[in-house]
Amino acid sequence: MSLRKNNIKYFFKSLPKNIFSGFVVSLIALPLGLGLAMASDAPPISGVIAAIVGGVTVSILGGSHVTIAGPGNGLVGVILIAITTLGLENAYVAIMFSGALLMLLGFFRMGKLADFFPSSAIQGMLAAIGLIILGKQFHIMLAHKIKRPDTVDYLFEIPYTINDALHYGRSGLIYAAIAGIISLAIMVFYSKIRNKYLQLIPAPMWIVILSIGFSYYFEFGLHEPNPIAKEYMISGIPEFQQIIAELPTPNFSGIWSLSFWGSVLALTLISSIESLLSIKAVDKLDPEKRRSNVNKDLKALGLATIGSGLIGGLNVVTVIARSSVNVNNGASNRSSNFFHALFLVVFIVFFSSQLTRIPLPALMAILVYTGYKLASPKVVTKMSSIGKEQLIIFFITLILTLKVGLITGILGGVLATLIIHFVINKSAGLFFRNILKPNVLMYKEQDSKNNYHVSVKHFCSFLNYFRLKEKLGAVPETSDVIVDFSLCEFVDDTVMENMSDYQELFAKRGGHFDVVGLDLHDTDSKHPFASRRLLSVPNIIKKSLTRRQTNMEDLAEDYQLNYSSKHIKEVYFLNNFSFFKTKNIDHIYNILSHDESDIKLFDIEFTEGEFIAREVVRTTMIHTQFNQNIPKFTLDREGFLEKVSAFAGFKDIPIDNHEDFSKRFYLLGENETRIAEFFDDDVIRFFESNPYYHVESDGDALLIFGRERLASVKEIKALFDFGKRLKQVIIKNHG
Repeated sequence: MSLRKNNIKYFFKSLPKNIFSGFVVSLIALPLGLGLAMASDAPPISGVIAAIVGGVTVSILGGSHVTIAGPGNGLVGVILIAITTLGLENAYVAIMFSGALLMLLGFFRMGKLADFFPSSAIQGMLAAIGLIILGKQFHIMLAHKIKRPDTVDYLFEIPYTINDALHYGRSGLIYAAIAGIISLAIMVFYSKIRNKYLQLIPAPMWIVILSIGFSYYFEFGLHEPNPIAKEYMISGIPEFQQIIAELPTPNFSGIWSLSFWGSVLALTLISSIESLLSIKAVDKLDPEKRRSNVNKDLKALGLATIGSGLIGGLNVVTVIARSSVNVNNGASNRSSNFFHALFLVVFIVFFSSQLTRIPLPALMAILVYTGYKLASPKVVTKMSSIGKEQLIIFFITLILTLKVGLITGILGGVLATLIIHFVINKSAGLFFRNILKPNVLMYKEQDSKNNYHVSVKHFCSFLNYFRLKEKLGAVPETSDVIVDFSLCEFVDDTVMENMSDYQELFAKRGGHFDVVGLDLHDTDSKHPFASRRLLSVPNIIKKSLTRRQTNMEDLAEDYQLNYSSKHIKEVYFLNNFSFFKTKNIDHIYNILSHDESDIKLFDIEFTEGEFIAREVVRTTMIHTQFNQNIPKFTLDREGFLEKVSAFAGFKDIPIDNHEDFSKRFYLLGENETRIAEFFDDDVIRFFESNPYYHVESDGDALLIFGRERLASVKEIKALFDFGKRLKQVIIKNHG
């Protein structure tokens, strides 16, 4: 009860910030809603309706915390095709059906849908959407309405439109084009003005304010009509009472046509992908580090879309730009989404007549800028830096989307990715043999409350990433997680990008997320998201350092250590340790060492067993050399296996006056007397007050390691510190 009271108290305490944030977001949502609707050939008010219905519904029933719902950029092309082929009334029905499918995705817990699409294909699809928006609205921005059968034709027509704009004969068209150019300049340069008071009003709303002010200046200041041509002014915005009175009547006559269901599937696909990607991105911005319930959000978005289509609105999706503004203005819960919708109602009820004073080119300039951001050359540069194969996938998806359609484009991108993966690995069998196998094993380590180890086998790509995501989704972000890819033959860029996202998420929320096991994998570029494939010859010198090697290199610099990533096969110094009596050492690598010290930390690869029982093991160890002779022994944490070993003749050496130590630790060795002398009070106190490690002596040196897996950077620091301090204690007492 007290927790609920605290939540209610916090809600009312944060209410002013959420009201303010909702108001700021509504200033962006109003012009964007109008513009997106008109770009889709729908009535201008339909975009605002989507924002209002989405804001109210998702704020009450949604599973996210600081997202904003409304009409999305990605749906412009699909809705335009739906309205063109089906007619407006049938298009509203298609929107309602897509909302129902979106709800079903939520009920069937299909929030993982976006994980089945490779990152490069999604980027190609978004870039194509950007070009569709830019290509069609650029001409209207310059007061030059044209109709072309193909999206690419609109892009090729841009130079001719610019030329026509420079040679306009009608002053009305000149003023309309100037309004578009000034509005585009505001969108481009406004963000560079760093004034906290000025930026309380977003750039799109400045365009609205200046446009309306310009109209009133001519009407009341100069007593002249607005010089902008009437055909380039917003029209068809009804009064609020008229909206209620003229609700559209759904027309179900076209639901049996193939084009209808094609539109429904396209609307559902783009709505779900755009929403899921936006929710994922906004979760990173949440100052309270909460994780959204994406399936609950899909159900709310689906219900909102049904309601929106029923009363003449567009699809409702989660929108990233407006959500970012929401977070930046102090929003802390879903009430800001509700208030953004409430303020839109106020605008429509009291100021709908003022909206007709806005020039159409001014609103289209907002969309042209949005389209450019989606298809920016920086996106191509990023794809190229990740890998040339990503550029191929990107352009295949982009071209197919532009020339054929969104569904064909994304499916073409998926197929291209799969073929490229076959080529890179020179094997299709790797994927077909293992696609149905569970490839992820996660366990919580026994001696720690919050340590999780995740081992990934065979391959990890967009095809089966959902399995890894399911495991990681069950782990609190305050935990320590190690994801080990050492047994994985191929890791694609989609997975690498998601691992980077997890590292950022865990760091923000107080946890630690480390990726290990990629030192033996090759990559064609230095980009951290580049695909990784296991090298056929392990000791090939890599072109670039992996993330782990880079981290260890940084660690060496911080601790003034020497670092080498080379594979060293001369490991004779390990041969006398009993741990390796039945194991074959292949090589050590990633070596950290002191100039003046005999302490060496390294990753090691060794094998156990032979033939079908052969297992490759990679772990992290520290080797400490002593100048004096020390007794041979093995020290481990006492557990069930150690107690069973006693029945087989492996006797635990007791230490007098230290019963707790003898209960907690399992000590083996032949020379019991000398070992008992070596484990004096200081040495025993050191082991009792520090984490458990396997410690072994060969008479001249100590070998220390934790678990039989690669250590994370955090664990490497702890291991190195443990080995260094243990050596100091031994030298002090037995030097």
